[in-house]
Amino acid sequence: MARRHDIFLFLCILPFANALYKQWIPDTNYDNATNWDKGSVPCGNDQAVFSAQRKVSVYVETAHAITGMSLPVDGELILASGAGFTVREGEDPGCGSGVTANFKDSESLKWFDPSLWVAATTIDDLHSGAYQFSVHEESVPCQYDDVVFRETTSFRVDVSSGHDVPVKSVSVLGKKFTSNSEFSQYLSSNSGKLQFHGSSSLRVGGSGCDDTTGCICDNSGNRDKICSNVKCDSLECKKPLHPVGHCCDVCGAIVNVQFSSKFNFESYRQRLQHLFLIQHKYESIQMALSKVSKEQRLLRVIPFGTTQEIQVLLLDQKTGQEAGKLAEALARDIMQDVHNQGLNIGITSAEFEASSGASSSEAAGNNTGVVVGAVLGSLLGVGLLAVVVMLYHRGIVRLPKMPSIPSFSKRKDSSDIGELGGPLDHGFDNPIFDKPNMMPEEPGLYGTEMISSITLTRSGVHFVNPAYDETDFNA
Repeated sequence: MARRHDIFLFLCILPFANALYKQWIPDTNYDNATNWDKGSVPCGNDQAVFSAQRKVSVYVETAHAITGMSLPVDGELILASGAGFTVREGEDPGCGSGVTANFKDSESLKWFDPSLWVAATTIDDLHSGAYQFSVHEESVPCQYDDVVFRETTSFRVDVSSGHDVPVKSVSVLGKKFTSNSEFSQYLSSNSGKLQFHGSSSLRVGGSGCDDTTGCICDNSGNRDKICSNVKCDSLECKKPLHPVGHCCDVCGAIVNVQFSSKFNFESYRQRLQHLFLIQHKYESIQMALSKVSKEQRLLRVIPFGTTQEIQVLLLDQKTGQEAGKLAEALARDIMQDVHNQGLNIGITSAEFEASSGASSSEAAGNNTGVVVGAVLGSLLGVGLLAVVVMLYHRGIVRLPKMPSIPSFSKRKDSSDIGELGGPLDHGFDNPIFDKPNMMPEEPGLYGTEMISSITLTRSGVHFVNPAYDETDFNA
């Protein structure tokens, strides 16, 4: 436990370094064997050929002996100290029989190809190869990033995008450009025209990100160009995820973090690195940390605005049925860390979703459909009622007349019952208690005594029960 407190204190004193250094990978160096169609650098018995119609800037690091060279109409050779070419007299025994080596075409290398860039937090990390994984849109330089072309390299890159491409700075051959006017002069030079081409203007001089909670890359305007250079793999997971800023669905997990003003983006990146990714079981996981803008939805259905949050994308190297499971385990560990220390590092809440179908809102999700249905039903009912009221006030709709209610003002007094069978009598005829003159003339059925024992009065019908006759009570 003391170790965790030490790490936390260490992270709190880290300097703020939110912007990244993005370095261009390809080069047009003469000494790079991959730039030649034969797969090797031309030697003493070989002929070096550059296409006459291609524009190219070539950096030469050392001295070379060749039998001849064909140069392009528009190009340059940048010679390092001690570099140059000599024509060898006689055969080079270590070079073979001699071939014609053609320099490869570099016209197709595009600025918006995510696979042609690497990123790091510091220059030292860039030189040591401690690169950071990013979603596709952030793999390409963002407006807050420093762009680096290696000191001892030449290159040719197509920056076509239809509009200006803003970055914080650009370093070429060891010179860093932070002023747009100075960099514009370089772009108009012969070297600048050979190294950068296309229909857009690369612009430098941005202030960089000054928000400790992080800045949104905002490369969404170039998403189509970026994703056109990406080939997505087929997936086998149950529920592929689609991270913000990524071109492809993935198998893994995403942790969405809501933060306060005390949150520090870079400190949190370092925290996750030192607490989790350093562990042996998680060392194969790729983590991409991004600040993103997300649409807010009432009950996950009705949009009502946008909010900013931190997206933690976790990808593992598993395949088949195991794909994404290790990333899900790490997501659960991160959620536990948020629960324990979130308020101390400026995190107000967090949730995760995994390609296995698991999420941190599983319980709440079961009732979401019912609640949403009830809310939408209520809103629909209120809306229809409002429309009807409006149409009624405008005279477009008229309410039907209600049927008249019969008046009871002339109702007889309750004591005025009337005769049996009168207008207030809506019952059924009972032959036992009916009028004597309506009884059927059945001999023996209604004797003389029975008829005489029934008495009709204005208050009702009375009869004599032999079992309780007055004579019996007087006896």
